[in-house]
Amino acid sequence: MDRCARPYRSVLYIPGSNARALEKAKTLPVDAIIFDLEDAVAVDAKADARALLAQMLMAGGYGARFQIVRLNGMDSEWGAADLEAIAAIGPQAVLLPKTESAAEVEAVAARLDAIPACAQTEIWTMMETPRGILNAAQIADAPRMGGFVMGTNDLAKELRTQFRADRMPLLSALHLCLLAARAAGIAVVDGVYNAFKDEDGLRAECEQGRDMGFDGKTLIHPAQIATANAVFAPSGDDIDLAKRQIVAFEAAAAEGKGVAVVDGKIVENLHIVTARQTLAKADSIAALEG
Repeated sequence: MDRCARPYRSVLYIPGSNARALEKAKTLPVDAIIFDLEDAVAVDAKADARALLAQMLMAGGYGARFQIVRLNGMDSEWGAADLEAIAAIGPQAVLLPKTESAAEVEAVAARLDAIPACAQTEIWTMMETPRGILNAAQIADAPRMGGFVMGTNDLAKELRTQFRADRMPLLSALHLCLLAARAAGIAVVDGVYNAFKDEDGLRAECEQGRDMGFDGKTLIHPAQIATANAVFAPSGDDIDLAKRQIVAFEAAAAEGKGVAVVDGKIVENLHIVTARQTLAKADSIAALEG
């Protein structure tokens, strides 16, 4: 599936040390999984988690779900061993925590370049520190980059902000990463919503992220999947409008006109680009779910 068309509506964190959760993830209707070897794994369980996750990924069974492995930082005592063990499998993507510069990505990319199994492996980065946010454009353009994951909890801590429903203190950082990701043509997924039993709050934050332009949302619990999938998917009305815009514009073009009118609104070529993207996303979701 083309990276630009691939859906990332729901991106679920799974602890790399939890065998039961790793097995259950094979049945969950998520678009992508972040297999976490960093924050979700206790210090004394790092080595066992690495071995377990490598075994599970080798066995497969995750279907079309996009698989991302969050490594420990390369400056930690576990990062190099994580990269060595996971790279041997040829993962779809590795996720680097607390990334602050393009040089960090370049160093990992160089190591992956030397491993034939990793020819197609992407690098994703957690955007969760002030310096990382300020360097977002350079990071997005680094080799093998496939996407940004917003680490809003760590970022809020670093910025010393208050948690608010409207996320106003974080908006400038979120927008900077969106701009960088779109300029580089990579994916960008929103941070987690911590109150996993608060469906209304989750829906509101998903809708905010969708309207801002995020591709989807990272999740901490399977109970959040259905909401994220629904909010970040084109609605029936979106699909209907896209189809009608394309038909009307093509009819206008056949008459030598540069614009059409649908529902009393002007439709130009730029609207058709968006309409085709909407239909492509809908088709990709249908293929993934099918």
